[in-house]
Amino acid sequence: MQKDLIGGPAFVRESWYVAGRSGDFDQTLTATTLLSEEIVIFRGESGAPIALEDACPHRKLPLSRGQIQGDTVVCGYHGLTFDCTGSCVSAPTQENAIPKRAVVRSYPVEDRYGFLWVWMGDADKADPADIIDIPNFDNPSWGKTQCGAMAMACNYLYITDNLLDPSHVAWVHVTSFGGAGTDNRPLELEETDDAVVIYRWIASEPAPPYYAAMLPFGDNCDRKQHYECRVPSTAVNMSVYTPPGLGGADKPLSDEAFVNISYNFITPVDEENALYFWFQHRNMHPDDTALNQRMFEGAIMAFNEDKEILEEVQRGMAKRKTPYLNLGLDAGAMRFRQKVDRRLIAEADTQS
Repeated sequence: MQKDLIGGPAFVRESWYVAGRSGDFDQTLTATTLLSEEIVIFRGESGAPIALEDACPHRKLPLSRGQIQGDTVVCGYHGLTFDCTGSCVSAPTQENAIPKRAVVRSYPVEDRYGFLWVWMGDADKADPADIIDIPNFDNPSWGKTQCGAMAMACNYLYITDNLLDPSHVAWVHVTSFGGAGTDNRPLELEETDDAVVIYRWIASEPAPPYYAAMLPFGDNCDRKQHYECRVPSTAVNMSVYTPPGLGGADKPLSDEAFVNISYNFITPVDEENALYFWFQHRNMHPDDTALNQRMFEGAIMAFNEDKEILEEVQRGMAKRKTPYLNLGLDAGAMRFRQKVDRRLIAEADTQS
């Protein structure tokens, strides 16, 4: 893995990352690590989120060991107090002046789609318009599940590899997302500047267990697996089901199609750990709370299956004694890693 200019692990930093679900943060100090940077997050008196470097500049005691006073955080060692911009606004032990170097880094933060997003790069470049757009998020005819969160003890790129691999469902998700045709049907690959899409249509086969009860038509259906990853680590996985004969790459989307989109947001913690956030969004059954819960629980079950595999992959790759190999099904993942590498190089060039 490439290293950044200060010698640590290289991550794409000019981007918004999910730090957690919006409801995970309140008027208490919450310590987290994102992209190998220790951060403290809390909400001020108005409820607006604040994110600061989790280290007082005096002796680097974590600010998360301190206390909140209004919209400021007070260090628990000698009372240095920092506002939402990271500026020191009080230094009780310094009679004459606040030390000029008493500053901590602040991070732009935004609440959106039920998640708290943190900009990890140059704050002057942070534009909330760059957060992913989710069509139909507020459309009352679309249903959605609650937001999910999971920690995975693996490098974040193993997760994006997995999310660009429709074939693994035939072995890893036998009781949920697997189904006829998911093991060996040909895959198509498309690219944009910052994304890779792997997809295939499977014609006139039974729906997998996870979806069968949701579909408003018979047992057999046409099915599209759409696996998409966007730099640095957002995955949009879409499942499309139509009655037999109405699906296919050469046909417009049927009015009868059932569409479920899984939005997946992966945030690197460090080289060996990542945070995984998601919710699912569908074009039918908007008010079916029982279905929402069933889908949410099904996703947790399936993602725990991924977690078990990927954490073993992390361990296996870290201690490997013989070379690993790529298969044809890894083409999308390798293309995506190339795009991440190009972004890393571009960011390094702007800093040099």
